[in-house]
Amino acid sequence: MAALSREDFGRLPDGRRVERLAISAGALTARVLTLGAILHELRLAGVDRSLTIAGGSLADCLGTFRFHGAVVGPVANRIAGAAAVIAGRPCRLTANEGPNTLHGGAGATHDRLWQVASHAPDRLTLTLALPDGEGGFPGDREIPADFAAEAPATLTLTLRATTDAPTLLNLANHSYWQLAPAPRETQTLTCAAASFVALDAAKLPTGTLAPVADTALDFRAGAPVGGRGIDNCLCLAPARRGLAHAATLAAGGLRMELETTEPGLQVYDGHAAGGVALEAQNWPDAAHHPHFPSDLLLPGEVRTQITRWRFARA
Repeated sequence: MAALSREDFGRLPDGRRVERLAISAGALTARVLTLGAILHELRLAGVDRSLTIAGGSLADCLGTFRFHGAVVGPVANRIAGAAAVIAGRPCRLTANEGPNTLHGGAGATHDRLWQVASHAPDRLTLTLALPDGEGGFPGDREIPADFAAEAPATLTLTLRATTDAPTLLNLANHSYWQLAPAPRETQTLTCAAASFVALDAAKLPTGTLAPVADTALDFRAGAPVGGRGIDNCLCLAPARRGLAHAATLAAGGLRMELETTEPGLQVYDGHAAGGVALEAQNWPDAAHHPHFPSDLLLPGEVRTQITRWRFARA
């Protein structure tokens, strides 16, 4: 088993230290920041580059690369009008994308310093406490994030969340994947989803599901992805479920199999740095569409989300 690796990555403007911790097993090594629970690097033995795109410095991670690799939430994606009725209680949320809330608004999970609960050579657990009213969301919430490496080359992220008041919860890992050696080299995405969440001009769900057939979102037989301006949620299932295969990404002689418990996969390939974000999550803006799988988390419940990445030579 590899020795523990734990290093300083810089200090936040208020002086708090950000750390970078490594775990490994078999051919895989992952490095995670305490800022935002960012999956900062993922490397395979014999490959001379990280397969994820992330900021090279703390300043980058606080700026242009602030979503890269982070756990975003408490509600990933967009909430229309920065408002929601939560268990009968009207809540005003922080607007941070025009009149809407994106990835949780103020004080969101990706902007917070997580605490190290445990660290072993092949496993790391970070924890975050979100106070009642942060960003407008009710409830004191506890969120542990468990990263586990397994031979030959698998990384599993398990997110759990509890609350002491009814709230909304839809977390997602926001890693940008670049399996090819050149940032602009084409990657191929395969996903069996037959429909996607239809959006309006503001990128907000209309409430309908549209077929992927004859669109740029038809990845059922495999199709190039990258630089096409895609920012859409593919519908994997009508509800959360047990861990199941969601998608395959291939390029540069490598293949990544993604499995998740979540009913949706947000595909975003519009970032100038290249790469493609594959965000396993619930369908967006579920608070305003009762027929979507619900984001509601109640006291006494434990919301568990699992995302697993398996890597192999193509």
